[in-house]
Amino acid sequence: MNLLYLKYAAEVAACGSISKAAERLYIGQPNLSRAIKELEAAVGVPLFSRSVRGMEVTPEGEVFLQYAKSILSQVDTLETLFRRGLPQKKRFSISVPRASYVSEAFAAFSRRLSDEPEVEVFYKETNSMRAIKNILHENYRLGIVRYAAHFDPYYRELLEEKGLVGELVTSFRYVLLMSRESPLARRAHISFDDLKDYIEIAHADPYVPSLPLAEVKKEELPDVDRRIFIFERGSQFDLLSGNPATFMWVSPLPARLLERFGLVQRVCPENVREYRDMLIYHKEYTLTELDRQFLAELDRVRQEIFRDGQ
Repeated sequence: MNLLYLKYAAEVAACGSISKAAERLYIGQPNLSRAIKELEAAVGVPLFSRSVRGMEVTPEGEVFLQYAKSILSQVDTLETLFRRGLPQKKRFSISVPRASYVSEAFAAFSRRLSDEPEVEVFYKETNSMRAIKNILHENYRLGIVRYAAHFDPYYRELLEEKGLVGELVTSFRYVLLMSRESPLARRAHISFDDLKDYIEIAHADPYVPSLPLAEVKKEELPDVDRRIFIFERGSQFDLLSGNPATFMWVSPLPARLLERFGLVQRVCPENVREYRDMLIYHKEYTLTELDRQFLAELDRVRQEIFRDGQ
């Protein structure tokens, strides 16, 4: 499709006349009329209805022109950008699970940005499938996906199909998080049965597209009678610290956060399920200096927190 023809159609719609549009475009009226007909033939629908009153946009033409104007606006922005020269601003973007060790690494990484004259950073907490979509469709550079280890073949096949690299960040088992005032905090060993009288705080995202959601949930941690879903991490911690009758399954937390919110974490020996966090990015993508700085902080925090296989 000729980009110039989009401009012609937009001008004819604005003027309501071939002759007036031809004057403003500095082209001959027959040439403009022929261009509009060729455009209509290319898209397969009439964009204008011709009458004694001039050129009126058809319903199909309204839809077409909406997209055409959007394309022309983007082209204008692109031309302006390159006329002025490409910006020197550095960019970092990543989609991650709601994991405190990742946010701890990001906080440390952000302190390095003070030395950057121009930088733009995007940090989004979301589920695994959205992290993949953000890289494929939303121009995010990096992602971290989390899944139960026995789903590893599915995710590796999915990443390969989408042209993504997958690099293991860490493997772990969920631990129990609770208020230091919780009766559970005083127990040397916590079993699944011990949790039945408590309220679970949850944000777990067990979505695996190839399986029904109900089936996947059965693969997760044991069910409880009472559960509160809260998707903002700070609110989860506030609720845990304020209500000793609550608990939460989490990847291990930094000591700083435990102290700040008055929380403790405990191991449940019955919980043997392994989870994995996997770094993902396009196969053709080359890691930038900012990417490597973040990954260095992530590796440092990982080594501090995930000791003895946790």
